[in-house]
Amino acid sequence: MRTLIVEDEMLLALELEHEVEAGGHRVIGLASDLSEAMALIEQEQPEFAFVDIHLRDGPTGIAIGRHLASKGIPFVFVSGNVKRIPADFEGALGAIEKPYSSNGLQNALSYVQAILSGEALPTPPPSLITFEAR
Repeated sequence: MRTLIVEDEMLLALELEHEVEAGGHRVIGLASDLSEAMALIEQEQPEFAFVDIHLRDGPTGIAIGRHLASKGIPFVFVSGNVKRIPADFEGALGAIEKPYSSNGLQNALSYVQAILSGEALPTPPPSLITFEAR
């Protein structure tokens, strides 16, 4: 799965990149603000994205999520404060709260892969907060 990571804290972005690649997926780019994310979305056409809410240029992760949803690209918010996520989740499959565990992240990736593969909708893992569970 071609994955975009939108995260402004470089150590967290690199850790997330490692976890995504360890799960057998490809990271197509790292973005730390709105303009970088928009450019990567258009140039690389990700199949999935992890999006932090508060980025280098402010709380622009929500706008990035709206753009991804408008293009039909599934995404998950990753945030230290999930209360900042709009009530309707802006089209996200869910959210992962920081700090997250390696196991929780891998379970979320497996869930997303199952959805993208067209499998029957699996039960979301406990590490993934969904709109319905809120």
